[in-house]
Amino acid sequence: MQNSFFCKNPFINLYYCPSFNSKIGSQILYGEKFKIIKKEKNFFKVRTKYDNYIGYIKPTKYLTSFAGTHKVSVLKSRIFKYPKNLKKFKSKSFLSFSSKIRILKKKNNFVMFDKNKWLFTKDIKLINQKEKNIIKILKLFLNCKYQWGGKTFEGIDCSALVQIYYKYNNKFFPRDTIDQIKQKKGSKTKKKFKKGDIIFWKGHVAVCINSNNLIHAYGPKKKVVIMPIQKTIKIIERTAKLKVKKVFKF
Repeated sequence: MQNSFFCKNPFINLYYCPSFNSKIGSQILYGEKFKIIKKEKNFFKVRTKYDNYIGYIKPTKYLTSFAGTHKVSVLKSRIFKYPKNLKKFKSKSFLSFSSKIRILKKKNNFVMFDKNKWLFTKDIKLINQKEKNIIKILKLFLNCKYQWGGKTFEGIDCSALVQIYYKYNNKFFPRDTIDQIKQKKGSKTKKKFKKGDIIFWKGHVAVCINSNNLIHAYGPKKKVVIMPIQKTIKIIERTAKLKVKKVFKF
């Protein structure tokens, strides 16, 4: 019996428990592979292929086979129902950054990735294309809403903002800060920060965009923001009673 599937929706919410009253722990993007572990209370308990994240999803339509050829390289790519008369045929749906697609057909400046679903060609890159500039990727999400468990332009949390860089570059990186902090050796204290330094607190993470500023999905600000490094460290220590636990290079 087949138990491996691929996401066919722009994204699927992964709940902590088999209930819509449960918090969202993460999300599965279009084209991502997951394994169904069991059915429980009208939900499927699943494990994602990329980061082994376990959670519950509501039953919906899935792809049974999929071989991605390209990925979304912009914050969000609008889905069109037909590649002409854009105003008439544009939908209200988008694919988020790092979603994987398989090109089925090309026409003009569009590609079809599913039946009657088209994207602008300029919004995608080859599946193996890499973007070494982590800051360029993180800045795509600047001012996006902070959402616990989110991984898309509609809402993203601090650990997903860091993970999305690795996911786009086809490299493994854990979903949650409790696991991310264990990935590399680092230091607890640092006087001078550099571009690409990843700063961890208990339950929070941020990335330095230069020696003075960092970017993070920050709950108190309710969005992805750029803030001064030293000021942020002092604010988090004062308001959340948390000190920096580790700093390492991405």
